[in-house]
Amino acid sequence: MEKERIIEILDDWNFWSKTPYTGIQRGEYLERFENLKKTKQVVFITGVRRSGKSTLMKQYIKKMIDNGEDKKNILYINFEEPKFLDDLSIEFLDEVYQVYLEIVQPSSIPYLFLDEVQHVKGWERFVRALHEKGKANIFVSGSSARLLSKELGTALTGRHVDIHVNPLSLREFLDFNDLKINTRLELLSGKTKIRQMLREYLESGGFPGVVLSGEKKEQLSRYFEDIIYRDIADRHNIIKIDKLKSLGKYYLTNIASPTSFRKIADVIGISLDSIERYSYFFQDAYLIFFINKFSYSLKEQEINPRKVYAIDPGLRNIVSFRFSEDIGKLYENMVYLELNLEGKEIYYYKDKYECDFIVKTGEKIREAFQVCYSLTKENREREINGLIDAMVQFELEEGTIITDDLEVKEEHNGKCIKFVPLWKWLFEGQLAA
Repeated sequence: MEKERIIEILDDWNFWSKTPYTGIQRGEYLERFENLKKTKQVVFITGVRRSGKSTLMKQYIKKMIDNGEDKKNILYINFEEPKFLDDLSIEFLDEVYQVYLEIVQPSSIPYLFLDEVQHVKGWERFVRALHEKGKANIFVSGSSARLLSKELGTALTGRHVDIHVNPLSLREFLDFNDLKINTRLELLSGKTKIRQMLREYLESGGFPGVVLSGEKKEQLSRYFEDIIYRDIADRHNIIKIDKLKSLGKYYLTNIASPTSFRKIADVIGISLDSIERYSYFFQDAYLIFFINKFSYSLKEQEINPRKVYAIDPGLRNIVSFRFSEDIGKLYENMVYLELNLEGKEIYYYKDKYECDFIVKTGEKIREAFQVCYSLTKENREREINGLIDAMVQFELEEGTIITDDLEVKEEHNGKCIKFVPLWKWLFEGQLAA
């Protein structure tokens, strides 16, 4: 490709001759970008397709320019650019970079942003060489956990720091809808509106593009198709697309439920080996997450049913065609996503009764959570007993039951149980007084 053509394509994406629109800022992520930049390591950005990785890169580029960085010192390359698709190779990547140096002529060590880099075979060797020579400050994004972790583990061990981008949290969702919650007073006074918005969030989810769209269902359907075809089928050369879709819909429909690969193989009608491979492909694309039943034996963890959770409630609802009857499962899914966002090691516990989540920190289980949308005479004893079972087993003095709107503390068998509404629990520890 001619040099002038390369620069012409790059100029459409970069800030050299214009200031592209960068959307609504996600301030917490931008702060983390800034902190990770100071490490002088390769900053690696992962997350499900359409979670906002590209937009965050552009927001951070704009922030650097606003703070005085020369526009020419920043190169952003989108490897899903259709005009580049026929040339994706490490040689082409190097050619693009050399053309940028020659024609744009940065005035200092440049910042290099490589977006969806997994499309370039061998990209990690290019990044490693630049990093080792100190010739660029590098940010890399990707949408596949397995491929990228393998590449990072071989060529970039000890040379990278990571940041994971999820769809919008509830607090960000409220920001996008012009409801700012920064203090406890604003939280309490905004209770009615927050609960209304939580309901909307649980229905259509937190993908930034969907939140701002007037065609939410159509857009969510396209996202699901893109993940199936582009992030899984194309990447792993899967021919049985109908079976792949059926498996994805099965998992999204059955969130918060224990399941086994063998049982699913019988339902979907493909081999156990294929179910296992496809399942991990879904997980690698960040569409779903599995958690194991807790056991001190790794073998026991592997043979027991796993529970599955979805990356986004809207994406889940678009394929399951259910909402109101499943709101309890959606509550549980949201609690999982919040715990996972904090990077916690999460299991479920089951003995005589079941506890939805136990959280391991270091060598010990330190937290236990039960999620129940509506406590009734029929389920109250079961939910409390499940939590107490876990608290006794792991010697916890306090546990939490997350509900729709019940807020109280109770003592049971010498153990303290906090009942907390989901809308309030999601803001714990995040607000000023």
